[in-house]
Parts: sequence; structure tokens; C-alpha cells
Amino acid sequence: MAYETIKYEVAEQILTITLNRPDKLNAFNTAMQQELIDAFERADKDDGVRAIIVTGEGRAFCAGADLSTGADTFDRDARRGAVRRLAGQVDYSDPQVRDGGGQVTLRIFKCLKPVIAAVNGPAVGIGVTMQLAMDVRIASEAARFGFVFSQRGIVPEAASSWFLPRIVGIAQALEWCYTGRVFPAQEALAGRLVSRVVPPEQLLPTARALAKEFAAKTAPVSIALIRQMMWRMLGADDPMEAHKVDSRGIYARGRSGDVKEGVVSFLEKRPAVFKDKVSSDMPDYFPWWQDREYK
Repeated sequence: MAYETIKYEVAEQILTITLNRPDKLNAFNTAMQQELIDAFERADKDDGVRAIIVTGEGRAFCAGADLSTGADTFDRDARRGAVRRLAGQVDYSDPQVRDGGGQVTLRIFKCLKPVIAAVNGPAVGIGVTMQLAMDVRIASEAARFGFVFSQRGIVPEAASSWFLPRIVGIAQALEWCYTGRVFPAQEALAGRLVSRVVPPEQLLPTARALAKEFAAKTAPVSIALIRQMMWRMLGADDPMEAHKVDSRGIYARGRSGDVKEGVVSFLEKRPAVFKDKVSSDMPDYFPWWQDREYK
């Protein structure tokens, strides 16, 4: 896919995805939705990508949905034609009903590489909710955040009603969503939405340094498994679910060349050379979950 709304650049095993509609403050539209999904699909298949950074071009990260269509921006019937009806009732299983931002965050959720948000400026609506499925959020001092649903007369999107309370807690999530206010980076830090705030000129160097640390001395297959184990256990109903997945992982990886290399390199006091690839060497129990259908 040729990208028009994002940039896709790989250097030193780090993929930087840059939202690239600076004249629109990187506002999210259908093209950006499709291109982001494609970019994460592409990254997962590329063993040369060990970590991903997402940032924005210009002075914004993403100012939210593109509102240029005016009052009908969120009216699916008006913009795309009436969705399917059954016995006069809306058929909510119609794919036309699906939230485009949610499709992006769910794809990021499935990603097998660590994902860092480098928030360079305003991040509002989908501009902030798309970050919630990313692993680490680093903000510039110039960043601003806003869960502005209540001020638009709409509700949380991009699966943020699942992600946000798990990241910041229910009270903080509801305060930000109830008020819909736009708040500064330091408030995001205090509320645990971001892990650190840095001067603007240090944002990408800080993100790249962390991405390099993720990639430098680690086993790619282990990183892919750790990412899915941690995220998916957030929804588990009992620690036994974690114990079962841990046990499968220890057994399968314990027999791998990577683990033998990890132990021997430690004993020999030398850097490990991990050879297993995410594209071909994931263990036979992966994935251990069944993907949910939209219906």
C-alpha cells in the first residue's frame, strides 16, 4: 500500500510511523485508518522491525477525527448510506457500524512488536485513544490531551472504555471523560497516562533510546510473547489463566535455541545472539486465545 497520510521509516531496527497530515493537525480520516492498520500488519511480518514509534508531523500528534464534513461527521447513514435493518431495527452487526478508530486500536493490541507513542503536540479524541493500545507513552512538554466525547455529544471510541480505566484507573478515566477538558502533559503524567514528559527537542531521542533498549539485547520471540501475555491477562478472570500461559511458554521456550543461547551467553559473560524469528518461530501454542468476531 502506498501511504498518503502516514510516513513509514525503518532505521536501526526501529520503525517510526509518523501521522502526516500537518495542514490538518494530523486529523484522523478513513485513509489514515486503513494505512495505520496496513502499517502494523507490515511491521509484524518484518523481522527487521524490533520496535515501533508512533508520532505526529508538525505541531500536533493528532487533533482527533477530521471534522471537515461538518454536522454529519459521525452520522454513518448520512455519510455511507443506511446500515442494514432487520425487522425495522438497526443491525449492529453490520460492518458499516464498526468504529474505525477501534479497528486501529485492536490491530495495535494484536501487534507483536513493542509500541511507543511519542506525543509531540495536541492529542484529542482518537488522537489520544489510539495511543491506549501502545505500550509506553512519552509526551513532549508541548503535548495536550483530551477525551472530548462528552463535549461532542458522543461516547468513548477506539475501545477506550476497555483500555483507559485499566491504564489510569476508573476514577481518573471518568473524570477526564465526564469533563471532556483538554489537559497538559504534566496532568497526563500525574494521572499515569504517560510515563514521562520531556522537552520537545528530547522527545524522539528519548523514544528512540527506549526502542533501542527494547531491541538491543532481547529475544524477539520472547518480546512478542511477553507483549501478548501482559495485555491479554488484563482481561483474565483468574490468575490460573496466567499460570497456564506461563507454563506453556516456559516449556516451549525452554526447549528453544534462544533460551539455550541466553543461558550460555550469560555464563560466558558475552552478548547473546538470538536467532529465533517472530515470522517463523513462534511456539505451537500461540495464539492461545480465539479472536473475537465483530457481531
